Amino acid sequence: MYSGGRGNTTARRFARLWATVYGAGFSRRRWITLEVRGRSSGRVTRFPLGMADWQGHWYLVPMLGADCNWVRNVRAADGHAVIRHGRARPCHLAELPVPERAPILRRFLQQVPGARPHLPVDRNAPLPDFAAIADRYPVFRVDYR
Repeated sequence: MYSGGRGNTTARRFARLWATVYGAGFSRRRWITLEVRGRSSGRVTRFPLGMADWQGHWYLVPMLGADCNWVRNVRAADGHAVIRHGRARPCHLAELPVPERAPILRRFLQQVPGARPHLPVDRNAPLPDFAAIADRYPVFRVDYR
């Protein structure tokens, strides 16, 4: 459904469905809908995502890498977004430096099973394996306002 790093028609339909379900809060806390202003259109776009918790913070990781649409929109919006899970919560997504990403990438793969086919590392691999791919997978800490 994600050949070439982009979702096909079926993936987009599922994304709309899951964005509605997660945004309404009909799922566990880690499953959310991210709302961010589109970098070209200016319209609010919605993305169903899984978050990973690590040392008291929540993090978002793009399973398709740094070039996916929501990452480009978040960067263009200077990290300003809304996380919806039953209610809308404005937040700032702070991108972590590459050296800090490895343990969060591992935690993300352990907690978000849908991402496992997309990242080239086993969820139980040692941290150096995650450090080797950290430059290709941004990690964003969720700071609620």
